[in-house]
Amino acid sequence: MNDIENSVIFVTGGAGFVGSHLVEELLPYKPAKIIIVDNLFRGSIDNMNRFLNDPRVQFIEGDIRDTRLMERCIPGTDYIFHLAALRINACAANPAEGFEVMADASFKIIEAARKHGVKKLVYSSSASVYGLAQHFPTPESDNPYDNRTFYGAAKLFGEQILRSYAFMYGLKYVALRYFNVYGPRMDTDGKYTEVMIKWLDCIRENRNPLIFGDGSTSMDFVYVKDVAKANVAALVSQVFDETFNIGYGRETSLKQLLEILLKVNNSSLRPEFRDESTVNPVSRRIADITKARSTLGFSPETALEPGLKLLSDWYFERRNGARAA
Repeated sequence: MNDIENSVIFVTGGAGFVGSHLVEELLPYKPAKIIIVDNLFRGSIDNMNRFLNDPRVQFIEGDIRDTRLMERCIPGTDYIFHLAALRINACAANPAEGFEVMADASFKIIEAARKHGVKKLVYSSSASVYGLAQHFPTPESDNPYDNRTFYGAAKLFGEQILRSYAFMYGLKYVALRYFNVYGPRMDTDGKYTEVMIKWLDCIRENRNPLIFGDGSTSMDFVYVKDVAKANVAALVSQVFDETFNIGYGRETSLKQLLEILLKVNNSSLRPEFRDESTVNPVSRRIADITKARSTLGFSPETALEPGLKLLSDWYFERRNGARAA
């Protein structure tokens, strides 16, 4: 087992949604030091409130594209968690920047990990690599050829570079393909998760929430703390050169999602349906997490209903306003 105690851990994107929860999960394992680099474009100081004053945590406001900064942070590091990324829609809007952040910077971090003898790198990938998958639930063996997004292509690039470095240089890594992550501190601009925030806005303002399309589009929602625990499990296991789906293993349609969200908020609002404004190339998503269960011992603990209650409580506290009557 990889020993976190007294180790030095480097976390890119550690002020972000998943990254800040990951740091909280790591600290009880008694690392000597956790170095966080985040440009605060998506992350925030508020996300780090629970650990920013911990003497073991060093936060550096910086960009992973800063090669000299990476060369300062990575030497002497035992483990790396690479979470920093652009949003899926940001990659589509600016592919050149998407390449710089998602591909070029990731390659340089992987190369630095090899050069400086990092013991293991845990890489945050995405179910986006599948596009519209061939099988449901989707196993890791499904091919990525139906992906049509720049984001999915860039995440797959990172996976493949890691795989080649494991083969050529023995670099140990694990890649985690996140499905639809949600929970407190979530990215309110995310392509797949922003709908929850829009609906919570509606609940707060007592407006009927909108569903674009017939509400049958489905996703696999996994609570953020479960994702953070999966990252720790990937690090401490002896497994390397492997890729794992990280989801809940349950398919939920948009219509079902809204019903649960209204229920946990005691809301009597009713959805209004609108014509779908864009053609969604991925109409269905559900993870087969058998491999992560059997190999990493990953078992998601937070079901969707209590998870949405936790998200709602965070949202309303953050907005400093009670739910509309």
